[in-house]
Amino acid sequence: MEILQLRVITPKKVVLEDKALSVSVPALDGEITVLPRHTNLFTLLSEGVVRIKRQSGSEEMLAIGGGYLQTDGESVNVLVSRAYGQDQIDEEMTKKAIDDAKNILKEAKDIRQRQEATAVLRRSIIDLKLVRRRKKTSPSPMGQNI
Repeated sequence: MEILQLRVITPKKVVLEDKALSVSVPALDGEITVLPRHTNLFTLLSEGVVRIKRQSGSEEMLAIGGGYLQTDGESVNVLVSRAYGQDQIDEEMTKKAIDDAKNILKEAKDIRQRQEATAVLRRSIIDLKLVRRRKKTSPSPMGQNI
């Protein structure tokens, strides 16, 4: 069975270094799934959820900030502004952040406030989606927040 060597890296540290059967990432123009022997690729990533299929058949998901993916078909390097597992997300705090951001957007008086609220809203919606996806499966083994 062919496998990929995966590394998920943030500015602070290597968040994950492991083997995977496939890695699906949120590219700017849609989701890309990298399999062994994938053609060489360097692409921009948007905020979203990375899905990692393990050799055991289990799937792990990470929320990521924007960044880059590089692969040569044997290894996959995901370089992102942040990456964390579902177990690092507080669902109630995330819902509150969504409500707060929506209220700020309604009342924002300048572009900077709107941009900041939009960023918080986008990130919180991604986090909430990750929590809800993981509730349908098993808890994430990720124990770190970056």
